[in-house]
Amino acid sequence: MVKSMTGFGREHIVAEGREIIVEIRSVNHRYYEFTSRTPRAYGYLDEKLKSFLKSGISRGKVEVSVSIYNQEGTDAEIELNKSVAKGYLDALRGAADELNLSDDLTLANIMKLPDIFTVVKKTEDEEVIWAQVKGVAQVALDRFVEMRETEGKKMYDDVSSRLDFIEKTVGEIEEHQPSVAKSYSDRLYDKITETLNSVGLDNIDKQRILTEVAIFADKVAIDEETVRLRSHISQFRDLIASDEPVGRKLDFLVQEVNREVNTIGSKANDLTITKKVVDLKAEIEKIREQIQNIE
Repeated sequence: MVKSMTGFGREHIVAEGREIIVEIRSVNHRYYEFTSRTPRAYGYLDEKLKSFLKSGISRGKVEVSVSIYNQEGTDAEIELNKSVAKGYLDALRGAADELNLSDDLTLANIMKLPDIFTVVKKTEDEEVIWAQVKGVAQVALDRFVEMRETEGKKMYDDVSSRLDFIEKTVGEIEEHQPSVAKSYSDRLYDKITETLNSVGLDNIDKQRILTEVAIFADKVAIDEETVRLRSHISQFRDLIASDEPVGRKLDFLVQEVNREVNTIGSKANDLTITKKVVDLKAEIEKIREQIQNIE
């Protein structure tokens, strides 16, 4: 079944002291175009996400947003500057001895002194981060594809109904065409006979006239066009039922369908068929609009 190129998927988790949010959205585009918004510290995720999502998205302008929040304190380590602490301790105790003071120093006293502790941001393992983000992105991608499939089903139903109308109208044209060809031949025969008689050629070979009329009448025959049109419609049905990305093929095929209908309109030389051709072109244009959003 065809998929739409418009979609959205989102997933959010909190695990191992880290909150991760991934959003995927897309709109129409001729090819696969990827853009992403990730925190500056996690820029290495961009290329990984681009390759990962391409496995499930073949066409569309895709935008991915990644947010990563580390819970307070989980992304930092506290280090004790032992040499600084020892220096303070030695200096204080030395001063206490010289001034004959009691040594009542406690850990609480030491902690208040400057530069005793250093806050060091943890070095995060890129592979661990990617594994977590990839898991979240997979769920977001599944929801994104599900939305595309839902939209694709609506488009499939719409295009199918229009193909039914086109096929039905082509049948009506085929039924009407013999009377058009006969009427054209009769008018042409009468016109030629009248013209020849008016110039005094009464003994002209009638069989020759009929042969010439048949040659000219063949120019309004549309059998080949309707046969090719039915073939295109059959191909169209096969493509929209396919699970493969078929948007580009459909775009080409709808041009072929339109070309055959235009030829029928130019050859028919009949008001009834002309009206039906107008109806066909209206349906083809609606199909063309739909397939612009098919992956």
